Amino acid sequence: MTESAADIASDAKVVLPQRLVRPAVRIGPISAVRRPAVLTAVLTLAVVLVVLAVLDVWLGGDPIPLPQLLNALTGGGTGAQRFIVWELRMPRTATALIVGAALGLAGAITQSVLRNPLAAPDLLGITAGASLAATAATVVGGAFAASVYGVPLAALLGGLITAAAIYLFAWRGGEVAGFRLVLIGIGVNAMLVAGVGWLLVSAQIQDVGKAQVWLNGSLDDTSWSRFWPTAAAFVIALAITLGAARSLAALRFGPDIARSLGVRVQWNQGLLLTAAAALAALATSACGPIAFVALAAPQIARRITGSAGEPLFGSALTGAVLVTGSDLLARAILPEDLPVGVVTAGFGGCYLLYSLVRSNRKASL
Repeated sequence: MTESAADIASDAKVVLPQRLVRPAVRIGPISAVRRPAVLTAVLTLAVVLVVLAVLDVWLGGDPIPLPQLLNALTGGGTGAQRFIVWELRMPRTATALIVGAALGLAGAITQSVLRNPLAAPDLLGITAGASLAATAATVVGGAFAASVYGVPLAALLGGLITAAAIYLFAWRGGEVAGFRLVLIGIGVNAMLVAGVGWLLVSAQIQDVGKAQVWLNGSLDDTSWSRFWPTAAAFVIALAITLGAARSLAALRFGPDIARSLGVRVQWNQGLLLTAAAALAALATSACGPIAFVALAAPQIARRITGSAGEPLFGSALTGAVLVTGSDLLARAILPEDLPVGVVTAGFGGCYLLYSLVRSNRKASL
């Protein structure tokens, strides 16, 4: 005797959810879907990051024997060894970690909100705005530029002001279209880069040298006094982003679907893009512009974790791995000690070409 349609539908209602719905973990009011593959990928990235950080401290500059390094890390060793490890190498490695994480997170937010894998703060003009302000402070700042926080503060303000201007220029008809914002950001980026070039041409040669070192993205002038403000701001921006994570997931489907899900589109777009701009500006203010990390880290993390969208934690960890690994490569492997921004720009250019070729192949199929 054959089953009726009602019996089949009844069986489907019981079987399909068990096969298709992922198991969830619930702790009080907080619930999350279990994704073992994603968790494994994130933990692997974290382990790789720890290994790179240890190697960066160990091999940076003149290598320290590993027993002496471990002794200095635990408070032992000579005063000179503790100074080298804790005051010279640890601030540099810690800054590389936090700058990479901030850029990776900023790129993930920007690409998710604008739904464009080629959207990143360094291509939309935010990094260029920070660079222009920092260069101007170096060239004409005088005592302000000579202070510890002069150039970083100028870079932070320049990045935030540029982000606000781009958002206002893209505002039309009561909303901001992602494609329009990207085009305006690219145009603003070109103008700001031209402004940096004009300042360098018209400045004194000694100021040009100082500005050029900063513009290459160098971790040489790092310290704990610059690290802690960047780390505190990163934690605040991360908390804001996690608080808006549900809205960010909805925005990945487009504004219309997000509205149908009850998301305040313009408010959440503005909040998330402000957090991304602040992260990019803070990272730039800490050590100068680090190119292509914000662009590449989210897409690399997406492929590693197999996520449908740009993963937040995965992107932050990938960004930290890229910057820390580039710093290790520049100091301990390459024959010349290069600024970390030069290394990331070389890798990032190759990644951008790969992405464009891959997109063209998809479009031709």
